[in-house]
Amino acid sequence: MAHHSCSSQSKRFCPFSLFLFVGSAITSVRYLQRASSKKSAELGADDVEPFRVVFVLGGPGAGKGTQCQLLSDNLGWSHLSAGDLLRAERTKVGSELADVINANISAGKIVPSEITVKLIKNAMEELRRTKGRTKFLIDGFPRSEGNVTAWKEVVGSQANVERVFFFECPEDILTSRLLERSKTSGRIDDSIDVIRKRFDTYREESMPIIEMYEKDGKVRKIIADRSIEEVYQEVESILRE
Repeated sequence: MAHHSCSSQSKRFCPFSLFLFVGSAITSVRYLQRASSKKSAELGADDVEPFRVVFVLGGPGAGKGTQCQLLSDNLGWSHLSAGDLLRAERTKVGSELADVINANISAGKIVPSEITVKLIKNAMEELRRTKGRTKFLIDGFPRSEGNVTAWKEVVGSQANVERVFFFECPEDILTSRLLERSKTSGRIDDSIDVIRKRFDTYREESMPIIEMYEKDGKVRKIIADRSIEEVYQEVESILRE
């Protein structure tokens, strides 16, 4: 009488043993996946290559955004504007930060540093995750000692600040540029009263930051009351060094 057990020598394979083998293999794969994910999480940001960062500073209307966009288009650096990130955040429905950001910008004041730095960091991480970007031009930041402190606390060793561009331009030229921009920008901070407040804030809080980075040998001064083409040729050559 034929024997139908899995131990039969006449059977080429045992369905039950195959089931056990497959089940064990799946369990092992899932275990390894969980272990790998846990290890990646434990490694943290310190084991990821630091972002390469260039801060781009200068008075309101100095042409920071224009030059950053050209550099981004031609050299592959990602352009992040602290001001644009703040303006985008304040239009988000249900954002708890919107009222705080609006009140500060309308008064020509600098937004709390932790908010600005968190938005910048989030944007860098998102661009690295989605597009593999690691080089960033950050314009309009840092503008105060509070910005620098928050950057060190929130970003720290996750980014290497390689250079600081300082766009120098007389205030009368900056004012005319901003008033011209206000005709089409729709920005509430391009009115003459707010412009004056922004200049005051810039002189009081931003200039000491530029002096601080000068001591580190990172500042490159750019004369900004020239044509867009002339300014671009200079900043491009510096970035290619």
